[in-house]
Amino acid sequence: MVENLHPNLAPMYEEVLERNPGEKEYHQAVYEVIHSLNPIAGQRSEYMQWSILRRMCEPERQIIFRVPWTDDEGNVRINRGYRVEVNSALGPFKGGLRFHPSVNLSIVKFLGFEQVYKNALTGMPIGGGKGGSNFDPKGRSDAEVMRFCQSFMTELYRHIGEYTDVPAGDIGVGSREIGYLFGQYKRITNRYESGTITGKGLTWGGSRVRTEATGYGTVYFVKEMLADAGDDLDGKRVVVSGSGNVAIYAIEKAAQLGATVVACSDSNGFVVDEQGLDVELLREVKEKRRERLTAYAEARGGSVRHVTDGSIWSVPCDVALPCATQNELDGQAARTLIDNGVRVVAEGANMPCTPEAVHLFQESHVLFAPGKASNAGGVATSALEMQQNASRDTWSFEATDTRLEEIMTGIHRRVVETAEEYGQPGDYVAGANLASYMKVADAMVALGVV
Repeated sequence: MVENLHPNLAPMYEEVLERNPGEKEYHQAVYEVIHSLNPIAGQRSEYMQWSILRRMCEPERQIIFRVPWTDDEGNVRINRGYRVEVNSALGPFKGGLRFHPSVNLSIVKFLGFEQVYKNALTGMPIGGGKGGSNFDPKGRSDAEVMRFCQSFMTELYRHIGEYTDVPAGDIGVGSREIGYLFGQYKRITNRYESGTITGKGLTWGGSRVRTEATGYGTVYFVKEMLADAGDDLDGKRVVVSGSGNVAIYAIEKAAQLGATVVACSDSNGFVVDEQGLDVELLREVKEKRRERLTAYAEARGGSVRHVTDGSIWSVPCDVALPCATQNELDGQAARTLIDNGVRVVAEGANMPCTPEAVHLFQESHVLFAPGKASNAGGVATSALEMQQNASRDTWSFEATDTRLEEIMTGIHRRVVETAEEYGQPGDYVAGANLASYMKVADAMVALGVV
């Protein structure tokens, strides 16, 4: 990959590989951003200073800690906790916590690195970071999840605060986990600093639309992509991977805008519902009953297929929204989507498309939006939650949703204009990376060598 970089950039990427051995997800995230700097590498020397690039790729702080807790049988369990605070040039570190067995330092660093640029695109005054643990909340009782969260926060509280670092939820961290985490933070500090964590419940400092924000925001971005091409979502056939928070609300918003969402997935397979997914039933099965999609298929009856082998990306569609996890959509899946006539692909998850898949979409003139642009609605609404906490105020659903759509429209405009300015018209990846990189770099220069 180094040979595809401008001579001013290749040594920097080689240094990242050397300083972060074995961290393939982090390498992938860094390469995507550095590769997008090729158009300015020879003409904007103020952005190519090694002091900027090196600091961009070296987190300000990397915290790894032990998380001991006791299960319901009285056994002592040990997990590993992480918080990587990547860049605070624009504001306090901001980014979610992920509880999943796959979590390791590379994944947390890649997520935190992406978060820096995603947050910059929102226009909100927030930096980027990420955290989590290899703890798996699936199959655990509420009491076990509470004990784990309390132990996790007993270390994490030292490193966070509304002016320092503001965590939120991610995979495996929903309203239940946020409640336990914030409760322990309040208990230890003896302060009700509601702006320290976002994704809170509505009765104790949360924001309306935060639950829906990432999924809604992704679809708002797709709406703008299609509008730019003289089209809209009405009548479009949509496939969404995943069936968690992001996927469910992407499905809901796409249906509201006239699309027919025909498929979604979980770790046991995917369902195809040609009549359009029943989002209320899906929410009942996944959010309230915490069951697999087999339960959805059984409830819907014979019109729904549940597929346990193969790929959800084999289902023909006009719009594909990967909303599950990183690198879920590879080159083979991309070729299948292209052959089946896909027109738009927008990332609802963080880096769900492999580099090969992204290249194939762009080569085939499929409109492709990277997650740092298309799924920025979640963190944008988290920042709106911080605003409400700071002013001791609450906003209506309609006002917050309107603000979210305005933010996503603004991100789309900045991405498109930046891509055109630097000779990459229609390239959402280049536009997103260039616009966000230059904004963060300007702040870093202004603040000096810190």
